[in-house]
Formats: sequence, structure tokens, C-alpha cells
Amino acid sequence: MSTDIKALDAPVTSLKGVGEALALKLARLRIDAVADLLFHLPLRYQDRTRITPIGTLRAGHEAVVEGEVVAAEVVRGRRRSLLVRLRDGTGIISLRFFHFSPAQQQQFLAGTRVRCFGEARAGATGLELYHPEYRLLRAEAPPVEDHLTPIYPTTEGLHQTRLRALIEQALAHLDAAPQALPDWIGEDLRARFRLPELHHCLHVLHQPPPDVDPEQLAGGRHLATRRLALEELLAHRLSLQAVRQRIQADGAPALPSGRGLQARFLTQLPFSLTGAQRRVLDEIAADLAREMPMLRLVQGDVGSGKTVVAAMAALSAIAGDCQAAMMAPTEILAEQHYRAFRAWFAPLGIEVAWLAGKLKGKARLDTKAAILDGRVRMVVGTHAIFQEDVHFQRLGLAIVDEQHRFGVHQRLALREKGEAGGLTPHQLVMTATPIPRTLAMSAYADLDVSVIDELPPGRTPVKTVVVPDERRPEVVARIRHACAEGRQAYWVCTLIEESEALQCQAAEATRDELVEALPELAVGLVHGRMKAAEKAAVMDAFKEGELDLLVATTVIEVGVDVPNASLMIIENPERLGLSQLHQLRGRVGRGSTASYCVLLYHGPLSAHSRERLSVMRETSDGFRIAEKDLELRGPGEVLGTRQTGLAQMKIADLERDADLLERVAPLAEALLAGHSEASRPLIRRWLGEEAGRYGQV
Repeated sequence: MSTDIKALDAPVTSLKGVGEALALKLARLRIDAVADLLFHLPLRYQDRTRITPIGTLRAGHEAVVEGEVVAAEVVRGRRRSLLVRLRDGTGIISLRFFHFSPAQQQQFLAGTRVRCFGEARAGATGLELYHPEYRLLRAEAPPVEDHLTPIYPTTEGLHQTRLRALIEQALAHLDAAPQALPDWIGEDLRARFRLPELHHCLHVLHQPPPDVDPEQLAGGRHLATRRLALEELLAHRLSLQAVRQRIQADGAPALPSGRGLQARFLTQLPFSLTGAQRRVLDEIAADLAREMPMLRLVQGDVGSGKTVVAAMAALSAIAGDCQAAMMAPTEILAEQHYRAFRAWFAPLGIEVAWLAGKLKGKARLDTKAAILDGRVRMVVGTHAIFQEDVHFQRLGLAIVDEQHRFGVHQRLALREKGEAGGLTPHQLVMTATPIPRTLAMSAYADLDVSVIDELPPGRTPVKTVVVPDERRPEVVARIRHACAEGRQAYWVCTLIEESEALQCQAAEATRDELVEALPELAVGLVHGRMKAAEKAAVMDAFKEGELDLLVATTVIEVGVDVPNASLMIIENPERLGLSQLHQLRGRVGRGSTASYCVLLYHGPLSAHSRERLSVMRETSDGFRIAEKDLELRGPGEVLGTRQTGLAQMKIADLERDADLLERVAPLAEALLAGHSEASRPLIRRWLGEEAGRYGQV
């Protein structure tokens, strides 16, 4: 193999002029190998391919101009500057330098020809270029650039010209040995899916010809960018499918339906299941009956009854002589699930254990022993469940609630818990955050998806009103009226600062104001800094009707169920995403009384915020809200993808490239059918070595 073929895989230090210090700066941009430079795409482009007559320049335009120095002098204003007047046949422009040396001043002698590039701005002498890039012209003027000039994302201490020179070296290596960077999407697939060739795309993106539309390039809408984005989305999908294949290659316990146990459970419920719940349960039962691990995502809007579905699935595992575990992202939510399961399962003679970080000492040791020897058939808790020192006798089903709060890796770690018994547990993942279909296709390509798209009967739709905070006294009066009629209310405080301490102070201050304004009401407070036991005590008091009004931070976003609460005030709703507002609103309307959600905003609202709040007012359809949230805020927020890895896309943008997702699944299928050997190198190219180990977590 020639050295050139290896040149692209070589570390960046193999390039001319790259020492350890520069390599460290490049590493900050996730550039380690020479090939990484090729996939480090420009943010935007400058057109230096033609000389613009000075007389045609407009303020705000970037351009190359060429002319003769008429005069150069140091002027004293608020800041001392070097002012150079430049003239061509069409007009005059000034070059202004605030940082200059005496030697630089000497360069600009009258009559010297200068070519420079910069952005024209209105200044004290007319149009001016501030600190332009320039070169002095000798007898023979060099030609202008033959392609648009790329501007790359960079880091402190790494100049654009240096980065450009390195990328030019990488492109030269590519031209010398094209086979060093294989196009893993073969010619047959490129023809079938109408895709341009990889090397051509890289050249176009780093050195676009002058006739290319720079806005189309910078906006990521050029065919070359879209080809790379599609390849990156394909790599993500293939990696998730590889995870799925590895998991499903393992054996899982075939679990009977447990109909007898489930029937006893259903007779004690005060309601009957909806058609949607029954349909999803049939899908789960079919999965559990196979000796291959179930990997299923259940999406259901707030209050659609996912917990009951989880309980029915857990009973299948228990009837099959296995254990079931349910994991939730917060202690408050895990504790609520624990109470629900304990109330439901105790009459059936099934012991339910609770496991969270706060469980310490002897209690923790006893619980772990009971899980290991199988006395406990059902375990509910936080991520403490998959800590190394927790061992199951025979884990048959792992249920993960609010999956977007956990990374793929954490979910896969649960797998090991069942492997002690030689079997991989079935996995049921639940979320009340409806995930737009486009996102589900990319983020959850390793899961089958079920949707509970029907609310239980007797649920009243929540009426949402948007009110400016100068009408706060009316809102307080509304709480007084609702509580006088025997109902309860929430007041949710949101703060833009990330600091939990500030959020808690704001919530405490709000509680004090409301206690003063409503002395006849019992007012409680929950926030993130309280101990779990204190939070639980306040929540219990609210649930039992001992408190009329609960002031809370967004900790109550998921899982709180108080049917008598019919009014919710959300302060500064403009600071939250739509999905989070929808989650919060789902805490009311859980009984048969008419319920209201008041969005108490602080004006003036931006057009963006106004649009978000009007969506909340118009619809309570979680999927419509999620689609809108994706459009307005992007995938990282909607999915919590800071943890799933999807937000780490190098080139693809899940919003901009949503239409490409439709093509990713058939392309992945075709590639695996005809060119399966290309799957691993593609994953490695876009996700690095780590991805190869994804499925073995």
C-alpha cells in the first residue's frame, strides 16, 4: 500500500507545519486525522474571484478592490488610526487600521498599487474598509482566486489562512490517492438514489467554483452538503441498527401472557382500559412471547395511561418466573411509580422494592439481597438500578420511563443485569414527550414504536389562556375562587438562569407573596433543592387535599397525578420549550372538572415566543406540539439529545434535513442487502471508534 493511501488515516502531525501545539488546537475541533480535515466544512464563503470597481461598492458588501494609494496619514480621533486613501478609475475608498506599525505606514507610499479584501462600511470619510486583508502589487498583478474562499469554524489561536492551507494539503493527498477515502455508497446505490460522488462533493464544498450560489452552500441546501448529511444520517441509523442486531442476537426469556395475573390486576382497577392501551398491550405480548429481546418504544401523551401498560407488561414477566425493573429519571417520578406499583401489586401478593441513590446503609443492603435471591419480583427506582453492585436473580423485563433523559448507553447497560442468568431482558421504553416521526426515525432506529393515541374517558380537555403579568391580581383572584369551590391549583415558577439556587429563591419569594395575598389558603412549596423526603411529604399533603395551592419549580413536569387540581398558572412560559409546557399542562385536567392553564407571560414577547404560546392555546395534541417544537427549537432540545449523541452531528441538521430522513431507511436497507461490508467503515467514519463498541455496552 502506498504511503498516500495511508496519508488520510495518518495523524494531523504528519502534515507539513503541524507540531504538537497546533495538533492540540485541531483536536479541539475534533480533527485528529488528516481525513477529519476533509469533513470539517466551511460555515460560509467569501467571493474573492473578481475585482469590484470602487464606485459600485455598497455598505455591508464584502469585496476585493484594487487601486492606487493617493495618500496615507496617521489621524487622531477618539483612537489613533492609519488612514489610507485608495483610488481606481471609478471612485475613492479609505482603508483604516487601528493597529499598525511604522513599517506598515511606510508601505503605503503614494502611487503604490494595492489589492485588498474587506467589508465596506460607512465611516467618517465615506465608505471605509477596516483592517482589510491586503497585498502590495508589483509590476505583474497576480490573478484573483479561482474559487470562493471558505470561512471555517475555528478555535482560539488558529487562523483561517492556516486552516485553509491544511485543508488544501488534505485535498492534495485525496487527489493523489482517491482510493484512500472510499465512497462507501457504491455506484449502483448512487445511481438509484441520485447521489453525487463523495470526492466531487468535498472539492465543491472546500473550493466552490465562482458560479455556485454561496447562500445555497452556506444554508446547507447545496446537493454536495446534502449528500454528506445523508451519509452521516445513514451512519447513525446503521449504528443503531447494529445495536439492535447485537441485542436481538442474544436469547431472551419467552414470557407467557400471564393472563390470569393480569385479569386479577384489571378487576381491581376503578376504570377499564382504552382501545389504544389494549392494542399496544397486544403488540407488547407478541414481542414478549418470542425468545428474542423486545425493543419497543411506547409513546403516549400526558395522561394516556402508560403506567398501567407498564404494569401489565411487568405482570407477564412475573408470571414467567422472571423479575421486572422500572427506571425513571427523577426520584420524585420514581417514587410515584413505586407507590402506584406497590398499591396495585400488594393485593396480588407481589413484593415491590424501591431503589434510589438516597437509599443507604442496611436498608440498601437488604433490598439488594432481596433482588439477588429473587424474593423481590418488581423493582422500581432511578438510575441506581443499573449500578454495578445491583444484581438480579433473573431479570426478564427492563422498563425505562422518559427515555430522552437517559442516553442509549445507559439503556443498554440494563442489558448486563439480565446476562447473569444467561438471558438478555426485554426492553420497554416509555415517553410522554411525543416525538415527531422524523426524529423517531433517526433517534430510535433501534426500537419498534407503539403509540397510545387515545385518552381515558372522563378526561376533560384543558382550556389554555395567555395573560400578561400586569393582570397578576386577576390571576390570584381566580385561584381564590377555584379553591373556594374545593379545587386545588399549581403555580409553576420558571427562571431563565440555569442556577437551581436562584430558581429555588424565586419559588420561595413567589410562595411568600401568595401566602400574603391568599391568607385563607394552605400553600405548599416544592423545588429541586429540597430533600426527596421533604418533597414527597409536600406532594402527599397536596394529593390528600391538605394543601390548596402548590408553588413549584418545573420538578413537577412529569408524573404528578392529583385529579382534584384543576388550575395551573405557569409564570414566564416564554422561557420554556413547547414540549415542556405541554408536560406541565398535563398535570391538570386529570379529573372530571373543567380545568384551566394560565400562561402568565412577561412582555414584550418576541414573534417567536408569541407563536409558541399561541400553539399552546390552540391545541392540546402532543404530536402537533412536538412537531412545532422541533421546528422552533431544534432536535437537541426536543429529544434531550445532549445525552443521546444525536446533537453531535457534524454536518447533518435534523431540522434542515428532515426530508432526507425519508430516504435514510430505504438506503440503509439497500446498503445492508448489497454492500453490508460498507456498514462498519461508514459508522467509523462518522461516529468514530466508539460507535463500533456501541452495541457491546
